[in-house]
Amino acid sequence: MSSVTTVAQSLGVAMAAGVNLPATVAVLGIADRAGWIEPLPGALSAVSSIWVIALASIFYLMEFVVTLIPGVASLWETVQSVIRPPAAALLAVATTYNLSPPVVVAAGIIGGGLALTTHGTKLGLRYAVDSSPEPVTNGLANMAEFATISSIAIFIWTHPFMTLSIAILVLILLILVVRRIVKTIRALLRGDWKRSAAA
Repeated sequence: MSSVTTVAQSLGVAMAAGVNLPATVAVLGIADRAGWIEPLPGALSAVSSIWVIALASIFYLMEFVVTLIPGVASLWETVQSVIRPPAAALLAVATTYNLSPPVVVAAGIIGGGLALTTHGTKLGLRYAVDSSPEPVTNGLANMAEFATISSIAIFIWTHPFMTLSIAILVLILLILVVRRIVKTIRALLRGDWKRSAAA
């Protein structure tokens, strides 16, 4: 396996962790133990520990329940802004740990940046979804999020470049969606109904 491939895989892991850290760790660990993917590289193999999987699963279930509560979901996601990007950078470093130090550092920096962008985009979407005063939309968002994370975490090992490319394209589309939502909300708050409808 080339170092470029490993870096691409590390970035995919970081992007998934930027969306949801415990779910990414749990899915990676379970997939590794079940043999659904090739053995995880570098220090990332630590996530296949049964204790790590159990803890990550418990934290994910807690997060799933917490984010069903309107208002609390946005607060939770805001707090995660200081947790997910650094943890995602750490996972990127763990993935590339056996490569040369400059590559490891680059993977950590780029992975952390991608995770920050991914988390920021998700945060914007969560604020929009959380404006609905019922748990159904938050629940649907959680399930879509888990499906996305699982797809990236599993397919990044068999089709790293395709998976990473698709994930980045989806991220760009989501950024555009969030940008449009923010513009519409600002126009509505200003009372500019015609401009928001035209947008």
